[in-house]
Order: sequence, then structure tokens, then C-alpha cells
Amino acid sequence: MNAIRKTATAIVGTPGTPRPAAREAPGKQWLVPTALVVLSLIPILGGTLRLSELTGGADITPKNERFFASPIPVVIHIVSAAVYSLLGAFQFVPSLRRARRGWHRVSGRILVPAGLLVALSGLWMAVFYALPPSDGVILLILRLIFGSVMLMSIVLGFLAVRRRDFVRHSAWMTRAYAIGLGAGTQALILIIPELLSSPPDVTSRAVLMGAAWMINLAVAEYLIRRRSRLSTRASRTSGRSVEPHAAASR
Repeated sequence: MNAIRKTATAIVGTPGTPRPAAREAPGKQWLVPTALVVLSLIPILGGTLRLSELTGGADITPKNERFFASPIPVVIHIVSAAVYSLLGAFQFVPSLRRARRGWHRVSGRILVPAGLLVALSGLWMAVFYALPPSDGVILLILRLIFGSVMLMSIVLGFLAVRRRDFVRHSAWMTRAYAIGLGAGTQALILIIPELLSSPPDVTSRAVLMGAAWMINLAVAEYLIRRRSRLSTRASRTSGRSVEPHAAASR
């Protein structure tokens, strides 16, 4: 009889004791970061090819002459973007955020300066590099807007964590990462007309690249709200009083 009682308690829990909130399956929690790493590899490959052009003495064309004229900003942008996109993907693993707070803090101290370098070098190139034939004023304006929003998001996320406001820290850093990963989504969108042998004109190219940034931001807002709902549900299920900022940072 005691054995039966123990077995029942193990399955349904002690009467009157709330069941613990369900945790995400270990394999499932790696789906998002894996997808982000794969998406990051597209611009990283393009950046690697650009670096090989600069170091290998490739032919100077209207498309790349601005990089040869002033290579430092583009080199900083490529290297910092690679670090930011790859390392940032692992910030989306719930178990790393919950169980390895030290790792989360150390990687954050790398990601903040890397993200600032990505945004600042991108803004510098938008302002001071001559426009290539494939770009136009619309795309220039979009780059200035999204680069500024990324820069502002990182600063606001950093200030939020200094106040131990983990909800806003997580939200702003997610938005900054979404903008930073825009190059990956842009490559996926722009490859379609390229495969159809109908490269977009200057205006269409600007619209498609702007749409890629907006898609990433829409996904980021979905993840931010989903994380908030799951944290609230987990707090209610456990019956514990959990500080909102602590719950959302899980």
C-alpha cells in the first residue's frame, strides 16, 4: 500500500503542492539558436569573401572600390558582425541563461562592444562610403534608420541591465540582435530574384532589404511576447510570487 502511495505521489505530486512548470525539451531549445547560426553563416561567408578580396589583391571594380579606398571600417564591420551573430545566437538557449549565468554575463560583455562596433561601422560606411551603382538614397536612409535603432537598442539594453531590469534588457537586446542579423535575411530574400535571372532595380532592392529588417523585428517582437507569456504562466503554475523581471529573464 505504501509503495502504491509513493508511486502515485511521484506521478501527480504531493496533494496540495503545485506541479512544477514544464521545461522546454533539451533538444527543442537548440532549434532557434541553430537556425540563427545557419542564418549567420550567409553574411559571414560573404564577409570572408570580401576579406579575401582585400587581402588577395582582387580587381577593383565600381562595386568594391570604396572598400579598397578605406578598408578599416569594412574589416571592423565584418569581424564584429561575425562575433556578434554567432555568439549572440547562444544567448537564446534557455538552459544557458538559467543555469550558466556566469557564461551569459561573460558573453554579454563581448556582445555589447561587438554590437556597438557593428552598428557604428555600418553607420560610418553608410555616411562616408560612396553609393555603389546597386544602391540608392532609399537604401541609404534605411541603413541610417536601422543602424541607429540597433545602436539605441544596445545602449538601452545595457542601461536596463545596470538597473537590474532584466525584462527590458532582454527585449532591447533581442531587437538589436534581430537588426544585426538583417544581412542574413536580406541574402535569403535577394537570392530569389537572382535565381530567376531578374535582379531587382535600385528601388526594389531597397524595399526588399527594408522588408528583411522588418521581418526580423517582427519575429523578435513575437519572441519577446512569447517569453513574457510563458514566464507569467510558469509563475502562476508554480504558485510562487516571482518578480516580473526575474521571470522574463528565464
